Amino acid sequence: MDTANLRLTIDLGALADNWRHLAHASGAATCGAAVKADAYGLGAVEIVSALARAGCRDFFVASWAEVAALGAMPDGARLAVLHGVQHDELATALESAAVPVLCTPAQVAAWRSATTRPCDVMVDTGINRLGLARADLGLLDGLAIDTLHSHLACAESPADPMNARQLAAFREVVAAVPARRTSLANSSGIMLGPDYAFGLTRPGIGLYGGTAGAAPVAGLAARVVQVRDIAPGDSVGYGATWIAARPTRVAVLNIGYADGYPRAMSNIGQAFAGDVACPVIGRVSMDLVAVDVTGADVTEGGWLRVDFDLVRAAAASGRSRYELLTGLGHRYARAYQ
Repeated sequence: MDTANLRLTIDLGALADNWRHLAHASGAATCGAAVKADAYGLGAVEIVSALARAGCRDFFVASWAEVAALGAMPDGARLAVLHGVQHDELATALESAAVPVLCTPAQVAAWRSATTRPCDVMVDTGINRLGLARADLGLLDGLAIDTLHSHLACAESPADPMNARQLAAFREVVAAVPARRTSLANSSGIMLGPDYAFGLTRPGIGLYGGTAGAAPVAGLAARVVQVRDIAPGDSVGYGATWIAARPTRVAVLNIGYADGYPRAMSNIGQAFAGDVACPVIGRVSMDLVAVDVTGADVTEGGWLRVDFDLVRAAAASGRSRYELLTGLGHRYARAYQ
């Protein structure tokens, strides 16, 4: 019997539609998929299978532990590890079909000394996060590079001049370093236009409903723990931040910030009883949220859909879409549809 009081529904059809949209926007470039952090918290095994059925063949994780968690990949799929390979991970990497994205001089030296197998390489063009400095490109001479990567810092702001600077810098790198393929654009980078697509794109958050116009993939529902009626002047929740102006029917839902529902949604979020919008009232607490269900058909033990549109929730809470999605926690009963 399902005893969970929270439900997380993952719409695999919407996921596939989002990938197809990004693949189309990638033009002639191959479109891959970032499935790191357990596919942004939605379940990497199921997400990879759904994307492979849609036609995706290039996947990206952060670590070798994530490679192990995925297990066998679909036929024809390629898996790359964005954080490269540390010295104590070399044996694991050499036994795996996954490919490291080498990102430091030490990683390049270790890989070169251990094998002649092809690898991927990350070159920094301005984000100053992972990647070889351009002064280190000589270290790549003679290395068998499958895909040469860089990463945009400001792609979510199309007018930011850093995008053009990084594009120019990556073009210089591409001209200097032989590789089978080249890759620069994430979800937002794809939308900067065909100049940024190169040979392979690496969308992430756009796959999961986190960009404007993308179909929502994650749906939340919470069980009603209690329904109560309060009088005008009564307050709700910690700090008494909401005061009833009229007789109000209140439903208390089994969800809170421990489940990734942001405390910043206090007094601004909403749930739905059918098609009836039920605003969050009072402060979001660790395990509970109160909503105004006056006039709605709501009973204890029933379920309400919790609004979790990533773009709206990020704007309302001041938290990033990535943080919201990956922070949903482990108390949800998951259903893939």
